[in-house]
Amino acid sequence: MRALVAAAAVSLLVLGGAPQAIGSPLERSLFRVGVHRTPNLHTQHAHTTRLFLKRTTRPARPTGAQLGLRVLELDILGRINAQRGARALRPLRLSRSLTAAASAHSRQMGQMGYFEHESFGGAPFWKRIDHYYPASRGYWSVGENIFWESPDTTASSAVHEWMTSAPHRQNMLAREWREIGLAAAHFDSAPGAFGGRSVTIVTADFGVRR
Repeated sequence: MRALVAAAAVSLLVLGGAPQAIGSPLERSLFRVGVHRTPNLHTQHAHTTRLFLKRTTRPARPTGAQLGLRVLELDILGRINAQRGARALRPLRLSRSLTAAASAHSRQMGQMGYFEHESFGGAPFWKRIDHYYPASRGYWSVGENIFWESPDTTASSAVHEWMTSAPHRQNMLAREWREIGLAAAHFDSAPGAFGGRSVTIVTADFGVRR
């Protein structure tokens, strides 16, 4: 038996903006949707320190399973951009920063056994993304779709489920987005909310900053 779940969220950050709640979490069947707007860039920033180390060994070659997940991610990107192209929307560029944010979330959800936009400690999803994809000047907005299926998934399955849910479709087809990060992670026996199933978890993080 295959199980699949998807969820979507959006966050907008604008310098000088006034707090405005534009939505509240709601749950429908297997879909969880959250919309969040936050003010004041200066109070929302997470400060990061980057440490660069000299590489002394060659990076390990990716395994067959890892290569399969990379192919899945690129297939999802292609299908999302195909949906956007069919509506005369610009394609999304793959962002290393957003992909790092997405990867951290897919891995944490599978390891800790939960399925939420929030981090395991309860921090809102945009704080995690901001850590990897910080705001630049006056405008920063991010969105997120998450999805899992057991025992594994395909790009067509993930994109189809997102397209048949209005909030997920809105995230994928938002005119303002310029970049995307995609990360798929597979777990042979994921705990907690996944009930020990073999699952593949996908996180898509959308963003724009200017």
